[in-house]
Amino acid sequence: MTAGTRLSDARAFARKRIRVGLRRSRNSVGPALRIVFCAVAAYTAAERLLGHQGPIFAATSALIALGFGKGPRLRKVLEVAVGCTLGIADGDLLVHLLGAGIWQAGVVMFISVLLARFLDSGAIFTTQLALQSVLVVLLPAPAGGPFTRSIDAVVGGCFALLVTMLAPGDPRTEPRVKMRSLLSELTAVLRGCSAALSQNDATAAWHALVRARASQSLIDDVRSSFTSAREVARIAPAYRRHHEEVADLHRAAGYIGLAMRNSRVFSRRLTSVTNPAAISDEASDSLATLLQEAADGVEMHAAGLADPDPGARERRVRSARNEFADVATRLHPKTLGTQTLEGEGLVVVFRPLMVDLLEATGLSHEEAAGYLPRL
Repeated sequence: MTAGTRLSDARAFARKRIRVGLRRSRNSVGPALRIVFCAVAAYTAAERLLGHQGPIFAATSALIALGFGKGPRLRKVLEVAVGCTLGIADGDLLVHLLGAGIWQAGVVMFISVLLARFLDSGAIFTTQLALQSVLVVLLPAPAGGPFTRSIDAVVGGCFALLVTMLAPGDPRTEPRVKMRSLLSELTAVLRGCSAALSQNDATAAWHALVRARASQSLIDDVRSSFTSAREVARIAPAYRRHHEEVADLHRAAGYIGLAMRNSRVFSRRLTSVTNPAAISDEASDSLATLLQEAADGVEMHAAGLADPDPGARERRVRSARNEFADVATRLHPKTLGTQTLEGEGLVVVFRPLMVDLLEATGLSHEEAAGYLPRL
């Protein structure tokens, strides 16, 4: 590799890192403002209202409790706030009994870690409790008494909880983004299966199967995103009106996850029957067309779920439902021209996937299954 090539690679790497950093900074403006406001407000309240001198633990407790997570989860904020408060209270108590010093700091850390593990299994809780208790031992005692810092920590934790409840961010944003990613992947799997059938290409079918199997992390991301969303929609006054919408998204996400899992079953079956001897050209073309139409419906459904306008969202979801229903009504081996057991099995395996997609649009199981022709 020449010096010029290395220099070009270094420049490309630097440009990429700068772009990523700028994008990350832009996305962090809102959380940063929330954290700064909370820390300053907690510090000011402890100083002006309680008369504490330099209440740094009020600010640090609020800052650590909010942090930069994927979403402002009440459990996480409460866990960290309690961990900070207990750590500071534990340090204050042990300093009062043992005095301050290096060996006392070691004893305090050991006791704090064991206490944290006794109270909770969370790693964040343990870390914060131990860290705060050690800082209490090593930093000079405040003028207001040994437990002034514990009160400051309570103030910081309360402000963090208050900000989490009053300004948490839209609970629908993260689930929508995660669901759109999952639906995009499902669209790609369906189109890959369609191409494999059209071209009688077992390799393309295998690629679709690999892609479907790799989607589990997306399914898990969608599931975890609703932990925060449901909490926010339940506790935040500004977003309680969206509680029903979040519940509908959560219900749809469950059926989309099932559809993604059924796409693995279908693509795995497809890898063994993608050849002219197992399925006729007529059946391959017919089923490939249905897969493309189903993929179009999935794209439409993704756009509908992401649309912030309720009317437009309902129209798009209804259009996707009609697309899925049209595909489902033609899912019969005879209608598709299948003449072998392998082809019939492929059609039968595809039927549950379409039922899942119809249920994701809001239909009950009985309504969705009713679109399938009787075998």
